[in-house]
Amino acid sequence: MQIKKKLPQNVNLLAVSKGFSSQEIKIINNQGQNDFGESRFQEAINKQQLLKDFKNMKWHFIGRVQSNKIRKIVQNFEYIHSVDSYEKLSKISNVSLEEQKKPLIMLQVKLSDDPSKGGFNSQVLLEKWDQIKEFKSIEIKGLMTINPKGLSSKENIKLFKKCRILADSLKLHDCSMGMSGDWEEAVEAGSTWLRLGSIIFGNRSY
Repeated sequence: MQIKKKLPQNVNLLAVSKGFSSQEIKIINNQGQNDFGESRFQEAINKQQLLKDFKNMKWHFIGRVQSNKIRKIVQNFEYIHSVDSYEKLSKISNVSLEEQKKPLIMLQVKLSDDPSKGGFNSQVLLEKWDQIKEFKSIEIKGLMTINPKGLSSKENIKLFKKCRILADSLKLHDCSMGMSGDWEEAVEAGSTWLRLGSIIFGNRSY
C-alpha cells in the first residue's frame, strides 16, 4: 500500500476489487484498507458473503446502476458512486426509505462528449438541485466523474477541475475522480476519493 503514503491527508483511497478474489481483498484489508469498490453486482454479493465477518470493510457500488437492481444495491452497499440520473436517484430515495437505509451518494456527472459514459449534464443537475435536496433517506456526499481515455495530463486536470468547481458550487465536499491512469491529475484538481484497482492489487485476471 505504498500509494497511501503519496496521498494528501484529505484524499481517500477506494480499492477497486472487481475481478479480485475475497482472499486478495483480505490481504489488502490486513494492510489497513477498509473501503472496497465493486461494479458487478453478483460478484460483489458473493464476496460480501465470504467476508461478512470483516466488520470494518465498507462496500462502495461503482458500476452502472440498473433500475431493477436498486433495492439490492441499497441493501448491500454503504456508498453508491454512480447515480447517473434524476429518475434513478428518486427511486433510490424511495427504496432507501422503505428499507430504512441511508446510502451515501455520489452523483455521476458527464463533463465531456464521451458516448460511452453516462451521468448528469451539469446544467440539468443545477436546475434539479433544489428538488434533489428534498429527497429523503439518502445523503448526497459529492460528485463522481470518469474522464475519457487518451487525454493529455493537462486535459485530464481541466475536466477534473470542472467537477471540483461544480461540487463546490453545490457545497458538496467530495469528488470521486481519478483512477489508475490519471490519479495524480485528479489529486491536483481536488479529488477526495480515488478509485484504484491495479495499482493496489496488481493486474486482473480478466
